[in-house]
Amino acid sequence: MIVTTTVQEVRAARRDDPWLTWGLIPTMGTLHEGHLSLVRRARAENDRVGVSIFVNPIQFNRRDDLDAYPRQLERDCELLRTEGVDLVWAPPEDEVYPPGYQTYVDLEQITLPLEGASRPGHFRGVATVVAKLFNVFEPTRAYFGQKDAQQAAVLRQMVRDLAFNLEMVICPIVREPDGLAMSSRNLRLKSDERQAALVLHRALKAAESEWQQGRREAGHLRTTMQQVIEAEPLARLDYVSAADPISLQELAGNAEHVLLSMAVFIGAVRLIDNFVLGGQTE
Repeated sequence: MIVTTTVQEVRAARRDDPWLTWGLIPTMGTLHEGHLSLVRRARAENDRVGVSIFVNPIQFNRRDDLDAYPRQLERDCELLRTEGVDLVWAPPEDEVYPPGYQTYVDLEQITLPLEGASRPGHFRGVATVVAKLFNVFEPTRAYFGQKDAQQAAVLRQMVRDLAFNLEMVICPIVREPDGLAMSSRNLRLKSDERQAALVLHRALKAAESEWQQGRREAGHLRTTMQQVIEAEPLARLDYVSAADPISLQELAGNAEHVLLSMAVFIGAVRLIDNFVLGGQTE
């Protein structure tokens, strides 16, 4: 496995075998089973697999959140080596954003609701760094998790709009046995907060149960989730949503196809989760 910090070395490795297919998994490190499931999917579908590990400063809204984000590069590389990854790019900040950097990717309507409303500028940072990763790696396929549902929708839009020559592959959420969606942020939860964090999954399951029983009015689904969250003393609600899975606009009336999503603070840690009900079309 090649581990490198430079654009030049990534491109050299990528172009050694230009006829081979490459799968790319962009990450911010502190890898868990969710990331590794993406690696295995990419390994099964491509000749070569590349992983980026970069805590992207321009997608953070708060400096304390950036500083607290866990970093475990040595451990991450050992996990990726075990999974048969071919190339890891773990660049310093000035390799991604060199002095004088001034180019950013800014999508419009699709970034405004949900995470975009709570974290202004977040998706400008995400889209910019992912566009750069696509340009450096030139992957055949890029793999992302459904847990970041709006991110997946934003990046699909960017790929279409800018005609990137790759396939976007969105993989299912990987959960702990008790239902908590896997996230690097879970490491920051204290023991009582870890238990309280299960409220996100309970809220989604409660809304799903209502939907399955035919009570599909979007406002009712939002209220159901909100009530479950507010009953947990350690939880502080940021938002709940029942939106169109593609446009991400909030639905009114019956929600036959719906993305249920939420962001919740458990103590100081902000967690997100979602269900897609009724299928999702591209």
